[in-house]
Amino acid sequence: MKRNYVPPTHEGQKPRTAGNQDVRAQVAIAVRACMEKKAEDIRILRLDAAASGFTDYFVICSGANPRQVEAIADEVDEKLSKAGYEPKHVEGRSNAEWVLLDYVDFVVHVFSESARKFYDLERLWKTATRLELAVLERPEPKKAAAKRAGAKAAKRRAPTLSRKKGKDGAPSARKPATRRTRKGK
Repeated sequence: MKRNYVPPTHEGQKPRTAGNQDVRAQVAIAVRACMEKKAEDIRILRLDAAASGFTDYFVICSGANPRQVEAIADEVDEKLSKAGYEPKHVEGRSNAEWVLLDYVDFVVHVFSESARKFYDLERLWKTATRLELAVLERPEPKKAAAKRAGAKAAKRRAPTLSRKKGKDGAPSARKPATRRTRKGK
């Protein structure tokens, strides 16, 4: 029996599994698990709501060799499973160069040192906010939570075709006429 039910969603819409404070606690559990297995260069990135529609946080760390990479990923999985959270998707366990644990609201990336340098996710997601574990463990300010929720709500609004009204008062589906002029006439 799965402990963490994720309801089906429409294509392109990110399923939500927990409240933001709960997600922060889950990310903290993952980071502590990485630390217990002596992961190197642990980074926590909070992704911008506008830039990333698929997750809120990345946890990125490195292991010195394939055994350590696998051990770190196993520890993260075990600690979060004990807390009642199962990954939605896991990739890379067979070769242990880059193990990805997808918990929907956050993704844990465990790299070998060479793979981390090659993919350089920190550079790729340079607009993300870097966080420390201590920041995750204290309550999130209400303004920041409300601001992110507002940004996500604005993203979900349906686009309209036109603001102009037709004869019957309904929005017009045709494009407004544009004036074309010739230069010099």
